Amino acid sequence: MSFPALEQYLARLNGARDNATSDETRSDCRVWLDGDGRAQGRYFNTTLTSVFQPLRRIEAGAGKGAIVGHEGFAHSYSANDNGLYLWKLLDHAASDDESIELDRLCRMLHSINFYRQAEALAGDLYLSVHARLLAAVDSNHGMAFRRILSLLGLPHDRIVLQLPTITENQGWLLNYVLDNYRRNHFRLAVNADDVAQAAHLLERVRPDVIKIDARGVTHDEQTTRLLEDCAKRGIQVIFKRLEKARDLEVLQQLARIAVLPLHAQGFLWDLPQAALHAFVAATLQDGISAAALDAGGD
Repeated sequence: MSFPALEQYLARLNGARDNATSDETRSDCRVWLDGDGRAQGRYFNTTLTSVFQPLRRIEAGAGKGAIVGHEGFAHSYSANDNGLYLWKLLDHAASDDESIELDRLCRMLHSINFYRQAEALAGDLYLSVHARLLAAVDSNHGMAFRRILSLLGLPHDRIVLQLPTITENQGWLLNYVLDNYRRNHFRLAVNADDVAQAAHLLERVRPDVIKIDARGVTHDEQTTRLLEDCAKRGIQVIFKRLEKARDLEVLQQLARIAVLPLHAQGFLWDLPQAALHAFVAATLQDGISAAALDAGGD
């Protein structure tokens, strides 16, 4: 790890853990470390931590492509596994202030848990911004998070903030939030349910990344035209929720004709994990298996 301010912060958290019992640490600290050095936080009576899912380059042939980034997710803490997905907590937050607090806590945890790992140096970190937070914050979006990153010495230019799918009557909100995050020098991704919605978003805003649902994607003129448009504007395309082999086959066909590299993420390739090295090992193993098949091995 090459982030001295983060190392000092983790050392302080580690010292607080060593000088207190587990219960004392939870009651007195907003963020603390477990025995493996993983940062945890508390929201009401729930202990939260981070898991990550890779974003990979789509290769024309078989096998998993290179990892270009990871998306962070909030999970309940478990000493034995990766816990349960808890982003829906924001849907049930009691107030706007509590939803803002939870969102910022999650982004802080993800940043700490990501950049404390050596494998984080190779890619970007994607963090979601919940729809409720967009409406709740009436001041400068991104300013508080940028301040936290500065205090920890973490690179804001390698963090991509993902905005949720915005309905037609929320267009003003999208432009307002995009402008504020850009003023804080964050890269931005927008989500689209399909290719048609993605094309519409490109006409309204110019994101750095557009994420499109991979389920049922087709190799047709509309999709080809969208990819060409994104290439001209320098917009990265990521197909999310890649879950079925037939969708991967279509994406591989599109990757053969695309001007810029295409990327994807999903359960077909990777289940979210706390440790980034697990994905590196899986990529290496997949490469070995593909090579064995090409050579006629078992």
